[in-house]
Amino acid sequence: MPKSYLVCFLLWILLQILIEVNCQTTPFKPSSLYRHTATLIDNKLYILGGNDLNTTIEKDFFYLDVSVPFNTQNLLWQDLSSIDILPPHEDATSVKGGPNNDTLFLYGGFTTDQTMALVYIFNPQSNSWSIPKITGVNTVRKDSLTGINYNGKMYLWGGCSRDLNNNCVFENDMLILDTINLSWGKGSLINAPIPRAYHGTALLPNNNIIYIGGFNDNTSHYIHKTLNIDNGSALTLSEIYIYDIMNDNWSTKITSGKIPSNRAGFSSILDGQRIIIFGGVFINPGYFDTTLYVLDLTNFNWYIPNISGKIPSPRFRHQANIIGKYMVISFGEGYNRSIENDILLLDISNNDEYVWTTTFDPAVPNNIVSTTSSPLSSSSNNNPSNNTPVVVGAIAGSLFGGILLSFSVFFLYKWNKNKQNQKNVIKIYGNAGYNNNNQEGIPTSTESNNEQKSMLTILRNFITNRTSRNEVMTIPAIINRNSNQGQEIMQTPRYENTTNHEPINPAPVDRNYNQGQEDNDRLSLQIFKDELLQAVKQENQNLKNEILQVVTKENSDNIRNNER
Repeated sequence: MPKSYLVCFLLWILLQILIEVNCQTTPFKPSSLYRHTATLIDNKLYILGGNDLNTTIEKDFFYLDVSVPFNTQNLLWQDLSSIDILPPHEDATSVKGGPNNDTLFLYGGFTTDQTMALVYIFNPQSNSWSIPKITGVNTVRKDSLTGINYNGKMYLWGGCSRDLNNNCVFENDMLILDTINLSWGKGSLINAPIPRAYHGTALLPNNNIIYIGGFNDNTSHYIHKTLNIDNGSALTLSEIYIYDIMNDNWSTKITSGKIPSNRAGFSSILDGQRIIIFGGVFINPGYFDTTLYVLDLTNFNWYIPNISGKIPSPRFRHQANIIGKYMVISFGEGYNRSIENDILLLDISNNDEYVWTTTFDPAVPNNIVSTTSSPLSSSSNNNPSNNTPVVVGAIAGSLFGGILLSFSVFFLYKWNKNKQNQKNVIKIYGNAGYNNNNQEGIPTSTESNNEQKSMLTILRNFITNRTSRNEVMTIPAIINRNSNQGQEIMQTPRYENTTNHEPINPAPVDRNYNQGQEDNDRLSLQIFKDELLQAVKQENQNLKNEILQVVTKENSDNIRNNER
């Protein structure tokens, strides 16, 4: 193979290694920020679809591993977008279901792609999507609602269907998707609440479903900075609605206490005998309002809980899940991404005081069924101290791989060079008897030929023995091409025959033999070595800087934690 081709090939391999190292040390940054779905399956929080800051509908698909500790300032998302078969969409809803309750079911959502199916299934075990065949009649696509799973059935109440102009048509029908038998059904509408979307919902301990607040006015508008609705309205939270799954009927409860102002687009989760809501856009009550409320299910009394920690900005069209002892809030509108984290953690293990924190500890088992809720209209990552070994390990492994590649390239070139030199030596000795030109040379007798064959045999044996011992095959120095081109290749006494130790005369060699080609080879090899060394030095420096940044970040976080 010509050396120019070999150099290009090896440089290509080095480039691939450097790209791989860069990919390992560059975390995935999600584009989707709100109107997404968030589904917890097997300690993985799967995020799908939604909008970016420019209101572009996205098809991001990624997850956060919640089986390990992490810090919200340094989130390590795992990107699965390459296997996502869904068109870009927003305001869909998803649950965990299926025969083994380990499959993601996604329903509805708004999209401009008319080919999007009504239901998709994601299998986390095989990391694959499919479109199920569902019996029964249901052609209604809804968005801006929250699905609830109970015993393998997905309950879909309210939300928006769309008219020809894509305006929201508020619904109040109850669709029921059997995720085990893959069939459609419907629930009762007798005494059902008025149509709405962007409402809160959760599965209660008695297996009833609660529906709270929401939005049913297409003219509503809100102020982004304050989240106050300045035009139109939202629905009251002084009444809540309960759907009895077993008896297929509806009832209404009147609430008391510190009732939140009318609002929509908030999240709601169940914590024992309490419903916790966060965020949303709301009607200005004329006094300072908060973003966190609790509804006591024993008496349907609203109250504002005691809270410590750094209180985050309110959000809406986000999602919330119960994971262990935390209410985990993902993304949403209304916060500054450069200041606040994409994930918020509210420690709700102490009912007397909830704590906003940035550290997630999975040690506490999750014994609570989690539900998510959120969806309105308008306008990082593992704990550094725990993640440092992973990051440093990845960097060290990449560094080792780069060094190993460098040595491999070096020895490959040495082998290639020595192989070429071996050919030159054989050619020199093979033509020695014809380079007399008025000079004394090696006789071309039978004895001389035997001596040459013996010399070549020794050379072959030397190479074979070195190779069989897995040693680097390095041919002893042959000649100094500038001054000593007539020396033998083996370390025998000068001018002595290798078999009978009789003096011999060295064969004069044409000093211009292949000199131009050899100079070019040396120049190409030196250029390659310089380029390779420079690339490896630069990559090593980059990796050192990354390690230093991780360690510095960890130390600063530890100092802040100690100060607290």
